Amino acid sequence: MIKLLMSWNIRSGREDEYFEFIVEEFGPALNELGLKVTDSWYTQYGNQPQILTGGVTQDIASMQDALNSPKWLLLREKLLGYVTDYSQKVVPANGGFQL
Repeated sequence: MIKLLMSWNIRSGREDEYFEFIVEEFGPALNELGLKVTDSWYTQYGNQPQILTGGVTQDIASMQDALNSPKWLLLREKLLGYVTDYSQKVVPANGGFQL
């Protein structure tokens, strides 16, 4: 299994729009791309990214297909309208919480 780790902060004043986008569009679109969301964390206190999210694919080829697709590029671009400090990395999935 291969895991996509993403982190970001929600833009101030965009919280309601952000959560609507995540629930109605982002999550379902990840599934359509073949990325199974495995975890999503909200940092309530501290100097860390507000959101940490992970999703897995069966293998590296599936992950590359998903991340190189026009649908992902548009989805990521839309996400960037709601967030700052976006970061992503692809790692082998280890079954637990990963950074």
